[in-house]
Amino acid sequence: MVKDQEFLEKKASYCLGLAKKLGATESSVIVNNSVSETVNFRNKKLDESNRSDDLGISITTYIGKKKSSISSSNLLDDNLNILIEKCVETTKNTPEDEFNSLPDKDLLAKEVKDLDLYDDTHIENDQKIDYLKKLESAASNDKKIVNTESSFTQNKSNFILANSEGFCAGYKTSSFTASSVTVAKDEKSMERDYEYSSKCFLKDLDDAGELGKQAADQTIRKLSPKKIGSEKIAIIFDKRIAKGILSTFASAISSSAISRGTSFLKDKVNQKIFSDTINVLDKPDILKGLGSRNFDSEGVKTDTLKLVDQGILKHYLIDTYNGKKLNLKSNGRCGGTSNLYFENGNISFKDLLNSKSKSLYITETIGHGSNIVTGDYSVGATGFLVENGEFKYPINEITIAGNFKDMFKNITLANDLEFKYSTNSPTMMIEGMVVAGKWVNFA
Repeated sequence: MVKDQEFLEKKASYCLGLAKKLGATESSVIVNNSVSETVNFRNKKLDESNRSDDLGISITTYIGKKKSSISSSNLLDDNLNILIEKCVETTKNTPEDEFNSLPDKDLLAKEVKDLDLYDDTHIENDQKIDYLKKLESAASNDKKIVNTESSFTQNKSNFILANSEGFCAGYKTSSFTASSVTVAKDEKSMERDYEYSSKCFLKDLDDAGELGKQAADQTIRKLSPKKIGSEKIAIIFDKRIAKGILSTFASAISSSAISRGTSFLKDKVNQKIFSDTINVLDKPDILKGLGSRNFDSEGVKTDTLKLVDQGILKHYLIDTYNGKKLNLKSNGRCGGTSNLYFENGNISFKDLLNSKSKSLYITETIGHGSNIVTGDYSVGATGFLVENGEFKYPINEITIAGNFKDMFKNITLANDLEFKYSTNSPTMMIEGMVVAGKWVNFA
């Protein structure tokens, strides 16, 4: 069982009081407890089972415009005394920064709504094992599958955030996560793929048999890939990959990147960066949402932001420190986004595939090829050749490249959005991307 709110609040209050006594003009504390239980299977056999119980505290103290932070997993009072004493002493010897401060008091969350983020159901190990047995059986049903790995994790967390302005709030969260990784082999190749499900509530978790079957089917489809040549072509990104492009966009509009001048989207607010059909939202109040929250990691209230409206960039993701540097108020995005997503497009998945006589459908990217300073994008990839709406054969060993400034303006989204992660996208097509295949001309 995770620690209750009373225990966490008591520790937070003790730290705030001591920090003030030792000379801090402002301070903030986060106390969190997380209990996680995991069972892993490999090739239909129990591989390992483990449990972790993590208790931690992070303290930040201010003296005027000086600031320092310290953290520990030891919450005994004697250790907290030493911890805070060291933090305050370090703060005294830290250079001033005019932008250091707690959030403006009027921006702090005034209430904590119940967003249905906690399931008190406890699933015992034998139940986890039964789930994974069913998953592994489905995943290994085809003789082409030569290796399977699967896991089931149950996590329960609780936290308190408090500061010297009188803010003190927190809430419990839970997650139940299952994954299946499969390896398939034929006479020509060996391929790997996966499927994954994570929910706040156990009853919402994907069926074990279906999860295993999906992982196996996706892996077998990739066998005997072919090589293709280099060309300029429309790329269709599977939802798993499309959400990664959205994550890069979020990084490029973070106030830290903007304030440093290290983003290709600097000075782009109220300018069109996508086509008219594109809308991007960050919605923190989705019930049972994996990224849902009432406030950010500074206690600032979170509201829904329409980051992109009909292609126009409307907001950056602003925290207190970088917001002050930019002369902007925090919009509750310290620590990043909540439930970030592209709104559905106006075309079905089938019609998207049929919209071009030839395209590439990308299911996996290799490497970290996104440069938010320049906007350049270049990654290794695997997937499928699509002709006249039909998947013809798998492909590998290609590189796809472009620049986000151009890519964003050439996006078409399907209407198949699912809220499977904290960042989500429908299937995405980007026209005019460069593909380097086996006949690359480096001249």
